[in-house]
Amino acid sequence: MPNPIELVATILFAIAIIHTFSVPIFARMAHRGSRHAGLWHLLSEVEAVFGVWAFIVLVIMALMAGVDHTVHYMDTRNFTEPAFVFAIMVVAASRPILDLVGVVVRGVARILPVRAELATFFVTLSLVPLSGSFITEPAAMTLAALLLRDGYFKRSRHTGFKYLTLGVLFVNVSIGGVLTSYAAPPVLMVAHTFGWDAAHMATHFGWRAASAVIINAGVLTLIFRKYLIEGNHAANEAASGSADVVDAAAGKARPDVPLAVMAVHLLFLLGIVLGAHHPTIFMGLLLFFIGYTEAYKRHQNPLMIKEGLMVGFFLAGLVVLGGLQKWWLQDLLAGLEPVVLYWGATALTAITDNAALTYLGSLVDGTSDLWRYMLVAGAVTGGGLTVIANAPNPAGFSILKNYFPDGAISPLKLLCSALVPTLVAAFMFLLPNAFS
Repeated sequence: MPNPIELVATILFAIAIIHTFSVPIFARMAHRGSRHAGLWHLLSEVEAVFGVWAFIVLVIMALMAGVDHTVHYMDTRNFTEPAFVFAIMVVAASRPILDLVGVVVRGVARILPVRAELATFFVTLSLVPLSGSFITEPAAMTLAALLLRDGYFKRSRHTGFKYLTLGVLFVNVSIGGVLTSYAAPPVLMVAHTFGWDAAHMATHFGWRAASAVIINAGVLTLIFRKYLIEGNHAANEAASGSADVVDAAAGKARPDVPLAVMAVHLLFLLGIVLGAHHPTIFMGLLLFFIGYTEAYKRHQNPLMIKEGLMVGFFLAGLVVLGGLQKWWLQDLLAGLEPVVLYWGATALTAITDNAALTYLGSLVDGTSDLWRYMLVAGAVTGGGLTVIANAPNPAGFSILKNYFPDGAISPLKLLCSALVPTLVAAFMFLLPNAFS
């Protein structure tokens, strides 16, 4: 039985989930310009939802169990992931990195035997998410979202196109990080416990995920082929990232980013990725990075500090609230048969972070290899259904939300848009495997 604090936390967790599905309502209220517009705007920010409700939980905990108990609870939480997502988002969104990724995307698109507009869109939704297996999922999400923002979302008024693209992006990033054992948060949480290395991930998960990513990106490109061509989304525009060629303030052309600056930024990015488990290392590198960008400001766009902090705030709130859900979630997972577990994990991921889900599953004793496979496969399959399903999702959400009606993304429409690509991933992961 849960203690009173756990019960209250679960009720507030449920309210927070309902809140995430209600943000379009608050966004419309904010745009009416009433005297409470500022409050409605705050409540319409998905990135603030879990942070706000986590604060309420901590206040109630302090009143019920005392300040010392509350402080002890916070001391036992691991906030490495929120801090890492903040750091990697700031670096990955820098102009030199986006220029470099744009060069790669354009180069790969030229190789494909289709029109440049279609090839670039396809590569952005396939190759970039798959790169998350090496540069981590949060970095891949940031890069893909920025490329889509500058190449498509800024110029498009087609809301259906944006939602379907967002659904494919979220699903592909969630499954695209499983080619290795360190890049996807739900895999990272269990890889050591389950004894999974990069070779295991590539043979059991990787080829399935890559196939699903390519199918999802290819089908969406095929569906919108006429729109992509007629919309005049030229390949070089779509892949140019945030490399604005005109300085808005000075009204004159900006110089291209030198290769040396790109190389330095890439080294910072790789350093933060390699230090992902050590906050003192990657936060120290981030501070050095900020200093470097100030020294070479002429080659930079404004860093995404605010957006990164909001995403970190969201994930930190999820850590605080999610830590009090173990009493029901772990027992629920332990009682499921492998196939039921797969679909159960896929559904549960929509209402709780998939990394938390796999971590709790790793604590269950006496599980089989098939049970473990189904747990992780289900968790990554459902990672695109909602903004809270996968840690990188809030980053993409934050970057793209302003290009949707009322500056808000409808969670229900996102869920519907992600259903088909989720089913494609499910088909691939449920193909006969070595554990069957």
